[in-house]
Amino acid sequence: MSRIGRAPITVPAGVEIKLEEGNKVTVKGPKGTLTQAFDPKMDIKVEDGVLTVARPNDEKENRSLHGLTRALLHNMVVGVTDGFSKELEVNGVGYRAAKEGKNLVLNVGFSHQVNVPEVDGITIDVPTPNKIVILGADKQQVGQFAANVRAIRPPEPYKGKGIKYANEVVHLKEGKTGK
Repeated sequence: MSRIGRAPITVPAGVEIKLEEGNKVTVKGPKGTLTQAFDPKMDIKVEDGVLTVARPNDEKENRSLHGLTRALLHNMVVGVTDGFSKELEVNGVGYRAAKEGKNLVLNVGFSHQVNVPEVDGITIDVPTPNKIVILGADKQQVGQFAANVRAIRPPEPYKGKGIKYANEVVHLKEGKTGK
């Protein structure tokens, strides 16, 4: 059995899980509602506030889907209760971020400002001019939005200027005059 797949998910108070035909699962909580369809081979059950996933047999595909399904369901439950966040840092002289209305405005060395509109389900927070916090209930959507913002000006390897994740380490190169 998959170690991840067989682990039960405890459903916290205030979270409502609805199973529909074809393994379509809707999780509703204080931070929002998430819906996802899973492979019909997986057996998803909710009993006494505990969510479990079982597989029909030990074929390679079913073993793979078992852990994946459980992990995605766990992320949905955590997302509607606590939510997910990604922190980005803006490094460079004159580089800064600001929030104007529902838009993220970036000054990152271009001849113009870059406007990034807020997407449904995503909240952008700019506590300081060099820090961006992206919040949301859907882990995949938060990560993708953070990757899109980082892709506007990724950190360059000589001075480290650009937008990077807060926990990312940029290994700097020496340059031409390095010995």
